[in-house]
Formats: sequence, structure tokens, C-alpha cells
Amino acid sequence: MIKGKKGQKNRIRNKRWRVGVIAISILMSLVVLLYTNTVISKIRDSEQEKITLWVNAVGHKAQLVQATEAFFRGVDLDERRKMELYTQVLNSFNQIAPGSDADFSLAYISYIVDSSKTSFVIMNADSVITNCSNYTGDPELDRALIGTKMTPEDIASFSRNEAVHYSIWGMEMILLYKESEIYEELQAFLDNLNRSFFSDITNNSVFVPVIMVDSTRQSVIDFGNIDPMQFSTAEKLAKKLHAMERENDPLELILPNNQRAYVYYESTPLLKQMRYLPYLYVLISVIVLLVSVVLLRTARSEEENHMWVGMAKETAHQLGTPISSLLAWVEYLQDKPLSEPYISEIHKDLDRLDMIARRFSKIGSIPELKEENVCEVVNNTLLYLRPRMSKKVSFVNNIPNEPHYAMINAILLGWVIENLCKNAMDAMEGAGTFSVTVSHVGKYIYIDCSNTGRPIPSKQQKYIFESGYSTKTRGWGLGLSLAKRIINEYHKGEISLKSSTQESTTFRIKLRSSR
Repeated sequence: MIKGKKGQKNRIRNKRWRVGVIAISILMSLVVLLYTNTVISKIRDSEQEKITLWVNAVGHKAQLVQATEAFFRGVDLDERRKMELYTQVLNSFNQIAPGSDADFSLAYISYIVDSSKTSFVIMNADSVITNCSNYTGDPELDRALIGTKMTPEDIASFSRNEAVHYSIWGMEMILLYKESEIYEELQAFLDNLNRSFFSDITNNSVFVPVIMVDSTRQSVIDFGNIDPMQFSTAEKLAKKLHAMERENDPLELILPNNQRAYVYYESTPLLKQMRYLPYLYVLISVIVLLVSVVLLRTARSEEENHMWVGMAKETAHQLGTPISSLLAWVEYLQDKPLSEPYISEIHKDLDRLDMIARRFSKIGSIPELKEENVCEVVNNTLLYLRPRMSKKVSFVNNIPNEPHYAMINAILLGWVIENLCKNAMDAMEGAGTFSVTVSHVGKYIYIDCSNTGRPIPSKQQKYIFESGYSTKTRGWGLGLSLAKRIINEYHKGEISLKSSTQESTTFRIKLRSSR
């Protein structure tokens, strides 16, 4: 048990220690939160930088694909022009008389065509080969095919490019051609580039969720790193694209088929999860802090409960024996020559001792509340205390005659008034004025106990209702703590220090009226 000034210092020291622990916990939580938020910000910036690099790479690669496609269109047009030029040279033979020497012109144009490695076949209307070059890859085999007839399958192999029709010396001729070897190699490179381009978009190394749609934005061309169930219907697709567009502007691309496409993308799942990590940490920190505070308060409350119950039961036990003995002596002395006033006083003190015992016994259990006249309870307490106090103390009774009713336990409420009165006597040091005022305002009944004497220092006012706190050298520091327990917990009311000045100190009790 904490006593006197030493107990007061220990109490303040313990409270400061608990406040210090909570403050250190809060500070550590803030430091860890700040550090975690800094790390998350760095990771988020790194993720965003990767996404930005990926977006730029996609844009640059799209430009490369567009440029390559344009180049191939030019090469394809050049191939067509060479074939048309070749037929124009052959058409020019119509102006030369049969039997004339045209070997030079034909050799020249054949050299141009052969140098480009373009594969072509010239056949007549009956599909008989009259000339071919780079068809089989072997000049000897090409010459051996002259005079043979083309099969429908052979003709179909040249179907990619439109045939060139011309006539020479009245005979209808057909030129079929394929791309050159260089063109074929470049075309394979373009196909690989296109496949790589789509793969880089939909299966990117930074795991960015991507949806590629056509120019109508209603048909999905490809997707990657995303659950297809999120856009399995037209409504879901429109909703998903709208959500992605709110986060990032879509990329506009020109596909190899010269069609326009749009790439929608959003942050990586890891980046999305990290956004909520600081809030989750704050929530966990708050929960841990609240649990710690609750456990601390619960432990403190349990400790106080054990202290109160133990003290109450021990007090009731200690008072039980002398009370029983005194009661027996009273019965014995009633038949002896003892004056009635003495017997009456002995009865009063015995009743008082019995009341004290019942007071302490009620601390360990929930007291029974009854509708009582508060004015009567307060007045009876003062009538008992007044003749037992110093004659230098002036009592001022501001208790109205009309009753004010509330649900109370008369024994415990009288104990609170008695404690406030005794504290007032100590503060006045045996001389001064003690006044009690009872008022009924609205739904509440107020009991104001005021006294002159030394005020309570402002630094100590917040500790006066704590158990173990006392300004007296031999005090237990339980009076006001018991009063607070009785009023706040048992009666669901409120006791507080209304004011404390050089002129007077006032404590107020607030109870809910029952009428």
C-alpha cells in the first residue's frame, strides 16, 4: 500500500513510467512507419520507372515496326516495278522484226532481274514454260524446265503477287513471280519482329497487365498478365478499359496490317498491393497500441479491485469482533446503574461502527440501489458529523426542504459526503467554513461541498482521484478514490473538482434524478 508523500511520489513515478512506455511505443511506431513508407515509396518509384521504360520501349518498337513495314511496302513495289519493266522490254520486241538480233536487250534485262534474285516464270496461254529464273535455285534445272507445262499447284505457289500479262509477236504471255531471296529473308525478319513486338507487349518482363484492342476498342487483339474473366463480356471489357484509362493513357499503335490498335495497361499487382501497405501498418499499429492500453488499464483495474476487495473484507473482519463485543456489553450494562445518555451515545457509535462495516462489505460487491431522498441522506450525514467536528468550523446547510429523489445507496452516498467533509476539515486545519448545497437542475441533482482553507495545487489536481494519492503524511490516499468508485461506477454519476482557489475549494457530485 502506498502511503503519504512517498506513496504519492511512487504513484506519480509509476504513472510517468506508463506514459513513457506508451510514448516510446508511439514514437517507435512512427519511426518504423516512416521508414516503411520511405522504402515503399522507393519501390513504387522503381516500379513506375520500369513501367515508364516499358511504355517508351513499346512506343519505339512500334515506330520500328511501322518503319520496317513501310520499307517492305517499298521493296514490294520495287519488285513489282522490276517485273513490269521486264515485260515492257519484252513488249518492245514486238517492234523488232522476227529474226532480228535482240539478244543484247534480253540479256540486259535478264541480268537486272537475275541480280535481284527474283524468282519468276514466263508461260504461254497453255501454261507451257518459255523462260524461268531463280525458280529452283539451280540454273541448269531452270533451263531444263523450259518447254514443260506448269501444274495448277505450281501456278498457285505464285499467287501472292498478281500475274503480269503481256504479248509478244502476237502470242499471249504470263509472267509469274515471287519475292527475291533477300526479300524473303527480310520478310522472315519482319514476321519475327512482329511476333516479338506482340510478345513484348502482352508478356512484358515487368508483369504489367495489358489489353490490346482494335480501333473500335470493342475487340481484344491480345492480352497479358491479366485474368481474361475480367473482360469476358462487352460490358466488362468497357468497364475494365475505362478503369485502366483512368490510371494511364492508352498507347496508340499502327499494326503491320496498317490497322490502328490501342494498348491499355495498369500498375503491376505488386505496386497495387504496396499502396495499401502503409495503411495496413497504421491499422496494425493502432490495434496493437489500443490492445496495450486496454491490457494496461485492465491490469491496473484488476490490481485496484483486488486491493479494494481485500481491504474491504479485512476491515469488515477486523470491525466484526469489537462490534459483537460492544453489543454484548450494551446488553449487559442496560441492567446496571448507568445513565441513559451514555447508553444512547454508545448506541450511536455502535450503529456507526455497524454502518462502517456495511460500507466496506459493499465495496466488494455490487450494491443495491433504491429510490431515496438525496436531501435527507445528506442532511442525516451532516447531523451526525457536526457535533463531532471542531467548534471553530462553521457549517452552512443549503439543503432544500422539498425532496429530491434519485436511485442511490444511502450508506455509500453518506460515506462519500463524510469523506469530503473530513478532507475539508484537514484542509481548514480545524477552522473555517464548510458548506453543502443540494440543487435540482433539469434531469440531474447536484451536491456541492465547499470549504475554505488551503487550495489544491493545480499540478496535483489531476491526481487527486487516483488510488494511493494523498497529501497527508499518514494518509492512505483512498478517500477520493473510493468516492469516485462509489459515484461513477456504482451510481453511474460523476464526481469532480469544480474549483480550487485561495478563497474556497468545491467538489461536485452529479446524480441522475429519478423523478
